Amino acid sequence: IAQLGRTCGEAAPILEKYYLSTMYSLEFIIGAIGNTIVVFGYVFCLKKWKSGNIYLFNLSISDLLFLCTLPILVNSYSKDQWAKESILCHSNRFLLHANLYSSILFLTVISMDRYMLMKHPFRDHILQKRSTAVMVSVAIWMGVILELLPLLHFLEPLTAANNYKCLDYASSGDPVRNLIYSVFLTVFGFLIPLLTMGCFYVKMVRFLQNRSEQIRSALTLEKPLTLVILTVVIFSLLFTPYHVMRNVRIASRISALNVSECTQGVISTIYIITRPFAFLNSAINPVFYFLMGDHFREMLMAKTRQLLGRLATTGK
Repeated sequence: IAQLGRTCGEAAPILEKYYLSTMYSLEFIIGAIGNTIVVFGYVFCLKKWKSGNIYLFNLSISDLLFLCTLPILVNSYSKDQWAKESILCHSNRFLLHANLYSSILFLTVISMDRYMLMKHPFRDHILQKRSTAVMVSVAIWMGVILELLPLLHFLEPLTAANNYKCLDYASSGDPVRNLIYSVFLTVFGFLIPLLTMGCFYVKMVRFLQNRSEQIRSALTLEKPLTLVILTVVIFSLLFTPYHVMRNVRIASRISALNVSECTQGVISTIYIITRPFAFLNSAINPVFYFLMGDHFREMLMAKTRQLLGRLATTGK
């Protein structure tokens, strides 16, 4: 039985070394390029900031913070060697989760902003004011930080007992207490925002149905509706498997449940597979800037043509 348990658990270290390092490398390359372009585009090209731009800009900052943690993870997983510093390990894990839950919340308020834009196209509602968007963004950052502070307590320090390995949250600490906190994060950090996003999707459908007799308006509002549907679908596909498997992984470590070593190995393997997909949003979020940002794509392309024109003139 012991030999069977070791066989079932052999896939986990292999996946961490090759699968995680490869996936995180791809996410870093794609995400760094896309989000850097977006940040520079907003900082140097955008003249008039609107509420949607503020939310999207904060989303890009969140993604860049997460991307900064990936080189350390890739290097550590690929070499199976970890720096013997708990502070570096815990801050890395904290930023990783901060990106996850801040991204979820910013995607949710972006959906709300799209709905408000449909109902108030002239931005005459208080929720569409720049000052409101700034306050909401600050509140999201503060809320995520407070929500994740207990995470630092649950993460295990790097010791000789765990071979100085920076364990992920689901593999750290007391599984009973960790499961309670993980369920809390799942409900308040994931499920409630998902339901909120779905609620505004339903509101958009009803709004379009009520305006269906106005053909021009219906066509104008078709794009925001399609984008919100796309956001909800991607949101669900990327984040749901991770949250389910994280809770299952923690529960499998509870000794009272008597989960076999082989089953634990299988659960750990599936959990590892879901992890990169939960953070894949950082690589694909720039798509939303080009699709959902108010004239962001046109503004960025115009600025690019202007710079190329100047370079061509200088070259002559």
